[in-house]
Amino acid sequence: MAAGHFALIKARFENVKDDVVDEVAKRGLVIDHTAHIGAMLDRTAKEVGATKKVYARAAAIQFCSAPLSRKTMEVDPANIVFSPYVIVIYSLAWDPATVHVGYRRPQSAGSPESRAALKAIDDLLAGIVREAVRSSAQ
Repeated sequence: MAAGHFALIKARFENVKDDVVDEVAKRGLVIDHTAHIGAMLDRTAKEVGATKKVYARAAAIQFCSAPLSRKTMEVDPANIVFSPYVIVIYSLAWDPATVHVGYRRPQSAGSPESRAALKAIDDLLAGIVREAVRSSAQ
């Protein structure tokens, strides 16, 4: 998927989610919101006439890095669109034993300074996903 970066693991959803939260905290970052996307879709299914269950479980963890975000926006104020950062964790209704962990990859754009700042965000997110999946695999 070009718009994001994903890893797959055979594990319990809750364990993977906890490992993502731990990896965010290890970097001194604070989660400011967790969106329970799967529960929202389940809750609103009847209202919108949905008949298909998409996720067994799905959540999006939202957080930010003040130093990285500041640098990114100082070099190009339009980079505000890349903040806050979001990592998703989900398992599909038809394959609940496989957990997907991913994030929306910041588009490399603008000046060389902007591209470098956006790469630092991408590196941060990739590291969190990589280490969370590694922890969950143990």
